Amino acid sequence: MPISVRLDDETEALLNKTAKAMDTTKSEILKASVHDFCKKTLREKRKKPYDLISDLIGNEFSGKGDLAINSEEILRKAFTRNNDPS
Repeated sequence: MPISVRLDDETEALLNKTAKAMDTTKSEILKASVHDFCKKTLREKRKKPYDLISDLIGNEFSGKGDLAINSEEILRKAFTRNNDPS
């Protein structure tokens, strides 16, 4: 299916250099690039919020088993320490 795309000068020059370096056509590079971009975008859209931050959760262990039970007291102490001007 024919599609027309307008590229800025910098992008067109980059596409030309890449096609020459890979000894292929600009069309082949554009097809592969669009395919990879779309697959990646759809994969990211399917992720749940937990998946997006999973690398930040559960990597460290505080050594305290009562964080959920005493969270209010622990936070209050932490905020008091942070706001102490001395």
